[in-house]
Amino acid sequence: MSPLHLARRGLARSVDLLPMTPIEQLRAGRGTHRFVQLIIGLVLYGVSMAMMLRSGLGLDPWDVFHQGVQTHWGVSFGTVVIVTSFLVLLLWIPLRQWPGLGTLLNSVLIGLATDATLRFLAAPEHLVGRWGLLLGGIVANGLAGALYIGSQFGPGPRDGLMTGFARRTGRSIRLVRTSIEVTVLVLGWFLGGTVGLGTVLYAVLIGPIVQFFLPILTVRVHPPAR
Repeated sequence: MSPLHLARRGLARSVDLLPMTPIEQLRAGRGTHRFVQLIIGLVLYGVSMAMMLRSGLGLDPWDVFHQGVQTHWGVSFGTVVIVTSFLVLLLWIPLRQWPGLGTLLNSVLIGLATDATLRFLAAPEHLVGRWGLLLGGIVANGLAGALYIGSQFGPGPRDGLMTGFARRTGRSIRLVRTSIEVTVLVLGWFLGGTVGLGTVLYAVLIGPIVQFFLPILTVRVHPPAR
């Protein structure tokens, strides 16, 4: 049965994702393939965030928070993303988690790619163009997430925070993720971030999109024996 068929049936969401330490991630093989896929995924993720920003129709919870902070700080959106990423990484310390190469690159490249895209991507004047940016951004975001997760170089700072809290507290991933995202969404909204229909669509669509692409894009590796 092909990976595409498994993906459509929802049976291969994480079948090839292996729990590995940062050292094992580096030694798991197919390094060039995985590194190129990681970089493409992170850059595309930043591009997708810029697309949703320029649509003006709503952002995902973390970006609502980033935009809210930006309105009071006066720096670029990407700078807020980078600083927030490293602050979140500090929370990994009591959770006893170690960042992988993908985690560290995630903390920097996404913010840089977002700022670079915002410099030349203008906000559409017409509603049709704004909807096109929003929907295209959501699909690109899901594809980008599957690319960098599938490279198996470690989770992003925010994903690692979620899984770390779940492991330490014994609570479900769903509960921990919902709690964190609702918290940052509310904080971002109070700070002036954009909450709209796009926020709802992102919440509904991003899971199925990642589930579709992840089995196809996960690189098969063989980590060294521990």
